[in-house]
Amino acid sequence: MDFKREYQKALALVEGELHGAFADTMDGPHRELLEAMRYSLLAGGKRVRPVLTLKFCEALCGQMEPALDYACGVEMLHTYSLIHDDLPCMDDDELRRGKPTCHVKYGEWLALLAGDALQAAAFERLAMSKRTTLAANGKACAVLAEAAGQNGMCAGQYLDIKWERQEPPDGYGLEQIDAWKTGALLEAACLLGLTASPVESTQEQWEAARRYAQQLGLAFQIRDDMLDVESTEEELGKPIGSDVENGKNTYAAEYGLDRCRELVELLTERAKHSVRGAFERPEFLCALADSLATRKN
Repeated sequence: MDFKREYQKALALVEGELHGAFADTMDGPHRELLEAMRYSLLAGGKRVRPVLTLKFCEALCGQMEPALDYACGVEMLHTYSLIHDDLPCMDDDELRRGKPTCHVKYGEWLALLAGDALQAAAFERLAMSKRTTLAANGKACAVLAEAAGQNGMCAGQYLDIKWERQEPPDGYGLEQIDAWKTGALLEAACLLGLTASPVESTQEQWEAARRYAQQLGLAFQIRDDMLDVESTEEELGKPIGSDVENGKNTYAAEYGLDRCRELVELLTERAKHSVRGAFERPEFLCALADSLATRKN
């Protein structure tokens, strides 16, 4: 398997669809809102979540196309979360992927609305998909809503802000924050791929995808914390050291970089083990886990 070629193939499918999003309504009186939405949605990035959606669908049925709308939806929801995460009332970041953040370019109120509109568009994309069945679309909306809401990203962001510069209560450390803030959407991305497949997943495959995402999500966040210390602004596309400046609890601060590397390696192996045996061809999913463990941005 040529991992880079396979990744680029999935990426091209997603990018083609995302570039067409909202383009047919750009002449309306709300043009600037749509521009702000597209500015952040098309700002680049690895598109890890939509690629996971496509590839889990392919792992089950041999095709990526049935999951394409779900892949776009999960990336729209992810983009909404980034816009809101960057706002002055949250992390107050001025760069994202090497470009001015949405609120810096368009103003705070418009960025807030752009995020809101992208969240709504994500669910519309899932609910209205013609590539899947109505029953699958309903299940997909439930999967994404669970990841986004009070037991997912919003809960994780709440804890992240609430516990800045203080020790969290016993039993609610970094892993809980990141399971909700980062892991929940990665998990949804994987499960959406299985939901889109015309071949129904077994319970074993569903749980394997969930375990894979949980381990991958934790490794992803630990690597993120490491990059905030050892990367450069040019490589990362955003200011480095912002976690320390904001008083955030991080794995790098708690464990040190050497232990973080060991944890990333361990979690990556666990993620790979989860999908081996559950799917006939897990090679891409294993290679993706390896690539994220050593990423530079």
